[in-house]
Amino acid sequence: MQLSTISRTLLAGALLLAVPAAAQRTTSKARVSKRLAAPIPTAIANPVLAGDYPDPSVTQVGNTYWATATSSNWGPTFPLLKSTDLQHWALVGHVFPGVRPAWADYYFWAPEINYDANGKTYVYYTAHMRGGNLAVGVASADRPEGPYRDHGPLVGQPDGSIDGFPMRDENGQPYLIWKEDGNSIHKPTPIWAQRLSADRTTLVGEKTELFRNTAAWEGNLVEGPSVVRHGGYFYLFYAANGCCGAGCTYATGVARAKNLLGPWEKYARNPILTKNDVWTCPGHGTAIERGGHWYLLHHAYQTGSFQNVGRQGVLSEFTWTKAGWPEFLNNNTTPTLAAKVPATIADEFAGAVLAPAWEWPVEDKPQFALQNGQLRLTARPDKGGAALGRPTLAASYSATTTLLNPSTLSAGVTAGLAALGDPNNSLSLLAGDGKLQVQERRDGKTRTLAEAVLPPATTLHLRVQDQGGSHYRFAYSPDGRTWTELLPAGERADGQFLPPWDRGVRVGVVAQGPASATATFERFELDNK
Repeated sequence: MQLSTISRTLLAGALLLAVPAAAQRTTSKARVSKRLAAPIPTAIANPVLAGDYPDPSVTQVGNTYWATATSSNWGPTFPLLKSTDLQHWALVGHVFPGVRPAWADYYFWAPEINYDANGKTYVYYTAHMRGGNLAVGVASADRPEGPYRDHGPLVGQPDGSIDGFPMRDENGQPYLIWKEDGNSIHKPTPIWAQRLSADRTTLVGEKTELFRNTAAWEGNLVEGPSVVRHGGYFYLFYAANGCCGAGCTYATGVARAKNLLGPWEKYARNPILTKNDVWTCPGHGTAIERGGHWYLLHHAYQTGSFQNVGRQGVLSEFTWTKAGWPEFLNNNTTPTLAAKVPATIADEFAGAVLAPAWEWPVEDKPQFALQNGQLRLTARPDKGGAALGRPTLAASYSATTTLLNPSTLSAGVTAGLAALGDPNNSLSLLAGDGKLQVQERRDGKTRTLAEAVLPPATTLHLRVQDQGGSHYRFAYSPDGRTWTELLPAGERADGQFLPPWDRGVRVGVVAQGPASATATFERFELDNK
């Protein structure tokens, strides 16, 4: 897939991000932010990051912008997106494109990308420590596109440490701000700050608590800190309550202080950003100033797709009150233009490497190869098989692929197309052993929903259609024109169980069976409705 196509596939409308002003991140970042000319329009085509992009972060290097977001339990780890005009973005790689950091196994959350005055780019991120708990780690690169060198964990408290954010204090000293994950064991959640070393890769001195969850609306946590400086104050935007899933209660608050280490004062009118008819559970954002306008780039669920697509990137505008507090327009997300996802996303597998939009379970990277316009996926005997998926961008879509020579697959091998929640939860259309089957894999247990005789075709076109995020249909065609549905007329497979609590659904190809077997696919297409 060409880069321009990747850009169109990932984003709906214009991605309207900006970089914090002088004291938000580093003095270097401040110098480049002053060169920005055109202001961002107040009418915003949200979502500015279409698809599953939780906890978005952005920095500027020269005239180029770089963004990243949570990848959780999908690999490769932490997407890297690039733009020169803040309107057209391309997914150009990942912080950890191949092997994830040796100290961590899963839950790759909340990366904060930061260009420092020393000319290096840093990514402060959260991950689950092997044999331990959640910790904040850091990686650095001489160029924002990488390669990144991992420096390991900075802080990993017994209760867990997450959501690292770098910030300079009033004297220009670099600090790391993070959350202690006390809510995981029914304890409070302090927000801490501690000075960073000159090379930004270790903590020095003693940590200081800034504040914790004390207000009723905050529920059992405060998290996702992002700090800016304005009018003589530091302002710390934070998220509170339940982040994810159908029962989410997320909202955004703010606190301020004259000095970075406090004392901090929470705004009496918190929460300042709450749900509306379009966006639900807004939170974990980065405050941004550009051209005299202030915004929060944050994630939220779109009401129509909710957790099936995932937490998407939303840009909401705020102003400053006479008392010096941020105030969102209508105490809500900014009025939006109609954002459109691309009508069709197609991958011909024509390149030498797989397009960066493809993902896999982070602990189970499959073996695959591209050759002569074909994707050859090595099978896996467990965890629902080997899987490669792409993020979904809308609640309703149709995905198709072509499976070559299905009748020649070895005994015990099946391959096909699937809606993927995680390795233990999927809905699949599989060919093999003389049959076509619609299979539901729920909590690691598989059952067959429908079955048909495998037609004697050298190529078999497979299709999965989703309506409204959780109503699935499956069909096949020997010629790609005449389709046969597998489920009885009018029936749909229920996919409400698919999304994990913190992720959206992917759609892609799978191969089940011994690792000596390979399934071959041609062309993948995703049509959004």
